Amino acid sequence: MSNDNASTNNPAAKLWGGRFSEATDAFVERFTASVMFDQRMALEDIQGSLAHAQMLSEVGVLTADEFQQIAGGLKDIAEEIESGDFPWSVELEDVHMNIEARLTDRIGATGKKLHTGRSRNDQVATDIRLWLRNRIDQIAAELTRLQTGLVNLAEQEADTIMPGFTHLQSAQPVTFGHHLLAWNEMLTRDFERLMDCRKRVNRSPLGAAALAGTSYPINRARTAELLGFDAPTENSLDSVSDRDFAIEFCAFSALLLTHLSRASEELVLWTSSQFDFIDLPDRFCTGSSIMPQKKNPDVPELVRGKTGRVNGHLIALLTLMKSQPLAYNKDNQEDKEPLFDAADTALDCLRAFADMAPALKPKKQNMLAAAGKGFSTATDLADYLVRKGVAFRDAHEIVGQSVAFAIDKDCDLADLSLAELQKFSDVIGDDVFDVLTLEGSVAARDHIGGTAPNQVRAACERARALIATR
Repeated sequence: MSNDNASTNNPAAKLWGGRFSEATDAFVERFTASVMFDQRMALEDIQGSLAHAQMLSEVGVLTADEFQQIAGGLKDIAEEIESGDFPWSVELEDVHMNIEARLTDRIGATGKKLHTGRSRNDQVATDIRLWLRNRIDQIAAELTRLQTGLVNLAEQEADTIMPGFTHLQSAQPVTFGHHLLAWNEMLTRDFERLMDCRKRVNRSPLGAAALAGTSYPINRARTAELLGFDAPTENSLDSVSDRDFAIEFCAFSALLLTHLSRASEELVLWTSSQFDFIDLPDRFCTGSSIMPQKKNPDVPELVRGKTGRVNGHLIALLTLMKSQPLAYNKDNQEDKEPLFDAADTALDCLRAFADMAPALKPKKQNMLAAAGKGFSTATDLADYLVRKGVAFRDAHEIVGQSVAFAIDKDCDLADLSLAELQKFSDVIGDDVFDVLTLEGSVAARDHIGGTAPNQVRAACERARALIATR
């Protein structure tokens, strides 16, 4: 390395500098530092250090007075960090060494004893788990808020008829409430995945040290208890090198964003003048700098767009881990930025949706009119014929002929006369018009999971009861 770029720092000033004869190159110092982004785990780092110090005092490695000095110093540092007065240093590389150096500045040599029986390897693994557990709980709360809003709106719109689509073509009539509950089902699976992920996050690697554990008489179960973990991790090598939980969280986030993106796409379509199904409040939209008539659905569009970055974070973490030998490697420094951004993005998108979804205003007449187009009750006519004893394949053919006739007349099936319908099957009677109405069609789907309004209301009750168990 060029001496022109070398740091003038004394290498011994580094907390690990004892065996080095020259200072770290200035560029390498910046290149390898992580404090620019891992400082957001500072309070979790202090939380882990307090638990570690308490355990060390309980097993006799630290005296009671030393523990009190360390605990007091760490609490003062936490106040500095929260007030924005903490002097972060790139030269000290990461959040851990910044805090430890500051502790020694404040309380003297006793601060150097804090790191007894641990390594930055198990320290960072603990910090990430503590940080992610906190974010999971925040995300769970926003998911619950969003689902509560969706279920309430679904119950309110249980009778609101709209077209159901396959291939984005009008297929059969459904209700807006039923459609909203489909979104809710996706989010219910997301919540289950998140809680399952939390179980694997909530294990304590503290005490695994660098990779092999420590010769000090530590009590890992005690630090796990103090930090609210369910249990210590089982293997020291795996403890410091495992990032499965981060990958799993990013997989959850990618699926969550995929679901929110699908809902966003529908909102973008439904707010267009071509559909005009939904009024999205102005506070979730922006205008155009050149076209004064525009009202753009920016929030749904941004959620749809942010899905790509979260998907990318999942691939980044999978790729990061795919070739790493046991145990810890510097590569793992690259786990934090994707994980942090995935969590931030998931939380922000959920907050946006939780605010926006309950404020959606369906344009009921437009939805009803659209549901009446495209022969959406054709399947109901086929089912009617089957109930009259016609084989389904024959009924399918009869209805297809009826639809072709209606197309030629430029009208809907419900607009055909009884005589015209009987041209295609003599089993058709006056009661056929009960099933050709949109209201009759949705009411006929009267089973669990169906779009009948009473089934939608029952589904809302079940969904609300499930949410209440969280």
